Amino acid sequence: MSPGWNDKSAGCRDTPARPIYLSICKSVFALELVKWQRCQYPDRMQDIAGKPHPSTIRPRDAATLILVRRDAPTPRVLMGKRHSAHKFLPGKFVFPGGRVDAGDSRIMPQFRLPADVSEKLLASMKGKATAGRATGIALAAVRETFEEVGLIVGQPASVPKTRSVAWRQFYSTGHAPDLRGLRLLARAVTPPGRPRRFDTRFFIADAETLANIDAPVAPETDELLTPHWVSIDDARQLDLPWITGQILRRLETILDDPDPFGPQQPVTYQYMRGRQWQYETL
Repeated sequence: MSPGWNDKSAGCRDTPARPIYLSICKSVFALELVKWQRCQYPDRMQDIAGKPHPSTIRPRDAATLILVRRDAPTPRVLMGKRHSAHKFLPGKFVFPGGRVDAGDSRIMPQFRLPADVSEKLLASMKGKATAGRATGIALAAVRETFEEVGLIVGQPASVPKTRSVAWRQFYSTGHAPDLRGLRLLARAVTPPGRPRRFDTRFFIADAETLANIDAPVAPETDELLTPHWVSIDDARQLDLPWITGQILRRLETILDDPDPFGPQQPVTYQYMRGRQWQYETL
């Protein structure tokens, strides 16, 4: 607390303009109280600009799709290099993916997710856990893959109507999303204190499920990545976010299995509690 609070000479008592000085004292006290609360309870406070303190930001649903190409002696994965002008992870190599849009849950896939994948998506889901939300997360991975690298995870179909600009572009190719080949590999939550937080589900799929593996389209978007098919060993040499390196190690483990896309594969779930990473299996 500032010095002079109980000092009459500070002007808080017995002065001709006592109401004015009391008002000033109360204001200073309120400011000091806010400073103290910010130190004691940073997770409950907001910064001076009125924006949420990073530790109070709730993770947003996000989805990533890892495509694995097995038409060569060594499996390769699709990675894209983010443009240096991107605000988030500029210049980094990442898997196609991004946050879930509201319109994703309103899209009807041509073929639904396998039941076991849907169940794992619902496990430990924060907020309202619904099958529609689980499907929307998987659809976000399909949409982001189309937007960022122009690849279609879908089957030829009639074009339904939608208000989503992104999904209209997807449908303009004459395809509807096919979720049968998606498997859930991992889930990771951005630690508290970051300015952007995501609850990301990492899906994997065999590249053979793509409708246009060697003929990507160029959607009208500013999210395009520069795509590269690389081995896991080569991927490790790239400029990667920390979590991407973690997921690559997990991917390498299951690719050693004769059936890497089978339902028997466990799903890792990692999040931070305090200062320690917690690992669970879904």
